[in-house]
Amino acid sequence: MKKILGISGVLLVVFVLTAALEPNFLTGYNLQNTLRWTGLFGIISIGAAFVIITGGIDLSAGSVVGLIGVIVPLLLVAAGWPVALALLAALGAALLIGLAHGLLVTKVNLQPFVVTLCGLLVYRGLARWITGDQTQGFGMGYEGLRQLAIGKIPITASFGLPIPFVILLVLAVLSALLLNYTVWGRYMKALGHNEEAARFSGISTDRMVILAYTIGALTAGLGGLLFALDVNSVQPAAQGSFYELYAIAAAVLGGCSLRGGEGSIAGVVIGAAVLRLLYNAINILGISTQLEFAIIGAVILCGVTADELVKRIAAARAVRKVS
Repeated sequence: MKKILGISGVLLVVFVLTAALEPNFLTGYNLQNTLRWTGLFGIISIGAAFVIITGGIDLSAGSVVGLIGVIVPLLLVAAGWPVALALLAALGAALLIGLAHGLLVTKVNLQPFVVTLCGLLVYRGLARWITGDQTQGFGMGYEGLRQLAIGKIPITASFGLPIPFVILLVLAVLSALLLNYTVWGRYMKALGHNEEAARFSGISTDRMVILAYTIGALTAGLGGLLFALDVNSVQPAAQGSFYELYAIAAAVLGGCSLRGGEGSIAGVVIGAAVLRLLYNAINILGISTQLEFAIIGAVILCGVTADELVKRIAAARAVRKVS
């Protein structure tokens, strides 16, 4: 709860400062845009959180976004598949990717860093190969489908709640229920805290790892679909580049420990919102976009450092109380 309050405070400070410096920040269009991108990045961040909670890491999410992003228009436009079948095939491919990651980590005993780093390279190469490195798009025949990414639920005359943000909220509720109110969620946290102890307690740690990587890849696949529908023109060499870093950063900012065993879905959603709000502030305040990664990186570093210092202070106080 303290971590959620901390990151919520950061979100509030950035929001208020940006609004005070640039009144146009509060326009309905800008707020809709920020929420839409928060929804898109928040979806893949939730998947990254599950992997991190089990003590793993997934560096391939951005490439999965790119691969699924080009598969969908290929199946729909080039191959002429029905919409439902194309979407199921694309998400099925993402599921198989997650399953492969989990099996390689658990059964072949490879390091998650190595498995997903190789995935980052392989999936990007596949995306470029199957498209001939050519830009893919949906054309004008799928405007109804594109509403999943660009549609909104009207709230006022000038503001509507973006559909991707609604999808994020639904996914966040389901993920929070899984993590906090099911035995699988408790097993994942136990695995992240101490894998050996979890195994000796009778937990099937291999199944939990496979489940985490499958969820991570599925959310990346869903994100890839929505990102592709949002931009309507997918470049296989660039789509999803660095998105895995945004997902990991949002999870860490939201309270997921890279050591595993800790994490909050609500915190991850707020972490994703902070990152998109920072990006929006950089653009709307006229700050050079060349500083984008530097500013976001500095904020993440400060947040993680502050969290570590708070942990040390709390641990020192606990030791003094015992002694």
